[in-house]
Amino acid sequence: MLRFYSVLVLLILPIAAFGDVIGRVKVIDGDTVRVAGTVIRLHGIDAPELDQTCRTQDEAGFPCGTWVRDLLRAEFENKRARCVAIDTDRYGRVVAKCRVRRIDIGEWLVSEGLAFAYRSYSLDYDLDEKRAFTSGRGLHRFKVQGPSEFRKAKAVKRSANTPKQGCAIKGNISSSGRIYHMPGQAFYNETSIRTDKGERWFCSETDAKQAGWRKARR
Repeated sequence: MLRFYSVLVLLILPIAAFGDVIGRVKVIDGDTVRVAGTVIRLHGIDAPELDQTCRTQDEAGFPCGTWVRDLLRAEFENKRARCVAIDTDRYGRVVAKCRVRRIDIGEWLVSEGLAFAYRSYSLDYDLDEKRAFTSGRGLHRFKVQGPSEFRKAKAVKRSANTPKQGCAIKGNISSSGRIYHMPGQAFYNETSIRTDKGERWFCSETDAKQAGWRKARR
C-alpha cells in the first residue's frame, strides 16, 4: 500500500507542486502567455500560429496569427492573472486555465472567435465556439485552416524538404532550366528545394541526369 501511494505521489507531484501561478500577463501568441516567468499554454483552446495566414471572403490574405495575438495583448497584457495548472505538454510548458478577475482568458478567446475549442484535449469551450461560429465572430468571418492542420502541413513540408540519407543532390528548377547541385558546389547551400514546385532530391548523379536535370556549372 505504501508503494502504491508513493507512485501516486510521483505521478501527481509535477502539477500539485506547481500550484497556482499569479502575476502579470505577457502574451506570447494567441494561446500562450507568460505569467510570473512561467510559460503557460492555455488549456482547451487552439489559436492560429503566428506565421499563419487566413483569407477574407474575397481571397485577400492577412496574418491572422499576429492579429489574434495583438487583440489578446490589447485585452490582457500586464493585467494580473491567476492560472490553475492542469497538465504539462510535450514541450514542458504548463497547461493551465488563467483568469483575469472573473474572466477566463481561454473562454474569452473562443467566445470572441479568436481561437477554437481544442476538442482533442477538452470540450470545455465547445459551446462557446459554436455560439461564436453562429454569430460569425472573429475568425469565423474568414477562411481559416485549423491551427492543428496548419501545423501538420508545415511538418509534412519540412519532411519533404529534408533529404533521405544518402540523397543530398538538389534538383532545382529555375529560369535556366532543371539544374542539380552537388554538395560542395558554389550555390549548394543557398539553394532550397520546393517539392511543391516540382523540385526534388536525388540520390545519385545518374538519377538526376536520367530525370532530365543537368549539373550546375559551379
